[in-house]
Amino acid sequence: MMVSLTNSQESTAIAVVMVPLPMQGHLNPLLHLSAHLATRGIAVHYVSSATHNRQASQRFHGWNLSSSSSPTSSHLHFHDLPFTSLPLPSPYPSPNSATTKFPSHHQASFDASTSQLLPHLSPILLSLSLSHRRVVLLHDSSMSFANSAASPKIESFSFHTSSAISNLFFLGKSELCQAKLISCFGEEFLDWVWQQRRIPIAVKGRIFNTCRSIEGEFLNQLSSEPAWKGQRIFAIGPLNPILADRGRSDERCLKWLDRQPVASVVYVSFGTTATMTREQEKEIAAGLEESGERFIWVRREADRCNIFETEGKEEEEEDSALAELEERTKGRIVVVRGWAPQLQILAHPSTGGFLSHCGWNSCMEAMSNGVPILAWPIHSDQPTNTVLVTKILKVGMVVKEWSDKDEVVAAATVKDAVVKLMVGDEGGEVRKKAREVGESLRAAVVDGGSSKEDFDEFVNYICRL
Repeated sequence: MMVSLTNSQESTAIAVVMVPLPMQGHLNPLLHLSAHLATRGIAVHYVSSATHNRQASQRFHGWNLSSSSSPTSSHLHFHDLPFTSLPLPSPYPSPNSATTKFPSHHQASFDASTSQLLPHLSPILLSLSLSHRRVVLLHDSSMSFANSAASPKIESFSFHTSSAISNLFFLGKSELCQAKLISCFGEEFLDWVWQQRRIPIAVKGRIFNTCRSIEGEFLNQLSSEPAWKGQRIFAIGPLNPILADRGRSDERCLKWLDRQPVASVVYVSFGTTATMTREQEKEIAAGLEESGERFIWVRREADRCNIFETEGKEEEEEDSALAELEERTKGRIVVVRGWAPQLQILAHPSTGGFLSHCGWNSCMEAMSNGVPILAWPIHSDQPTNTVLVTKILKVGMVVKEWSDKDEVVAAATVKDAVVKLMVGDEGGEVRKKAREVGESLRAAVVDGGSSKEDFDEFVNYICRL
């Protein structure tokens, strides 16, 4: 049975307080979950710094947050916390800062969250508990210390933004968890995470942006862990909206996609936390051009802690080279500088492949739209996600092995991978499998699907009398 609350019920019934990790790949899925809960009439309070709330809102696609009359916006409330200790200006990301390529420049905002969140979160929880029958604290799994602000009456849940299989890494329970994968993460970040793991925390359950049809085996492994005993696992993904109709758009790349044949375009994006070296970018550009295929290439620097700070770097040389590339290819390659509407691009019928870093949000968005993946893992959970995508689900092919993380990928390798996926027989099998997985993921979020049932069960639980 699906539970929804009326406006009059919301004021005295349930309040859910969301605490994200202040980083785009974590802000986004928790905001998607917030929107899903808000459509059920549940009051959702999204708590972060003013900067990161603004970032999450501006980059949020697939939902209407601008209209005060929409069910989503009327039940979704942002709390801007006055974080003051972020370094100004925030550090620049560097492709050469460490062999891990991990975005350690974000650690400053993580540390600020640790030191400044609790004094502001506690009053919010207290105020809501006085006006609501039940308050639920739903925090990013990397923000577990938020539980320290909760009273015994507040029920806590942990939200995992990464795949189930990658969570086995931290528990040391997977054959994939080889020592060499330790280098996927920065040492400072790992220390920060392990400190939180040592805090005794009683959560009622754990929520995953994944689906039992693709990760049922790994979800079962996690549920059998002694450390998670008695905790219900809810697999409710994909959280990203399934865009049957993307509507009208003034985006140049989407208008260009409208003119391309079905499944003929490869979308190239390495996420918000990776900065390629100039040498590597030149090889990518040459490989894309030599492949003869159509492309949308998102060329951008990694996010800084505060994305609204003026960039301050001269990039005329790179812009000139990219403009020349677009001119030479005569409309076959479109370069997007900065933020791109990824959900709409992946949902577009003209998109036939995705050259990706294999961040979990990107994987789920691609797979739910039936788009095969060319995997290029860079850091964090991406190498493990690559194994899931290419070796287990077989909806992708590897361009760059994690073991070659310090090597520059040659243009010929990029070209061969693209041609193999888009034209070759092996690519045909991958494309077919991607379509099948896409169908299973879309079926999971409608009535009778496993993710819909898990989400209904979660809502029913927090709304129980």
